[in-house]
Amino acid sequence: MKSHNIYEKKFQNYGRVLSEYDFTELVNTLRNHTPLPESGFVYLSSCKELESLTIFSELQNRVFGGMPMQLGYCNGYNNTLNCLEYHTCSELCVMAEDVVLLLGQRSDIDRTDYTYDAGKAEAFFVPAGTGIELYATTLHYAPCNAHAGQGYHVANGLLLGTNGQCPALDKKGEDQLLAGCNKWLLAHPDSPEAGEGAFIGLKGQNIRIYQEG
Repeated sequence: MKSHNIYEKKFQNYGRVLSEYDFTELVNTLRNHTPLPESGFVYLSSCKELESLTIFSELQNRVFGGMPMQLGYCNGYNNTLNCLEYHTCSELCVMAEDVVLLLGQRSDIDRTDYTYDAGKAEAFFVPAGTGIELYATTLHYAPCNAHAGQGYHVANGLLLGTNGQCPALDKKGEDQLLAGCNKWLLAHPDSPEAGEGAFIGLKGQNIRIYQEG
């Protein structure tokens, strides 16, 4: 699958590069003080080690306009789409290693049955040390390794409470996608998440960035 660069104009449909910030301390803390599993990936929505850094308040005030935010991480190994999700707020991502992000447009979800054609997703290479803002209109999920066998550490900033406990609702219409607080998720039928009961909403091929083995 062809990977685009986040500095291409095409990326502006999905987000922007946060070039005005110094992420050195955040990247070093990610690498040295957050875990990297042997396989798969681990997600923590709020990490005290990251939220104690100076950059946390700067991002909270300048990107979220003072709204309370949380800063956690998604670390590990991945090379497959599996799911796409969206929030009603932007998401900040800071990469300690090179990654590839698979992104889509929320407006491309078929509102008649809440499905999305995975073939419309686009891949973007994001170099180590870079921070980006993904807009609320952008479908996204766990990063993929840019290089086979190399894990990643990625910081994730969201409005406080996002990805927390899912509200109790009758699962009708778009509410079927609700998988957590401020988290709407579409799973591919071949994904582990589908086996765990996630809403099956991705059609087509379950994209792989590269073949393992």
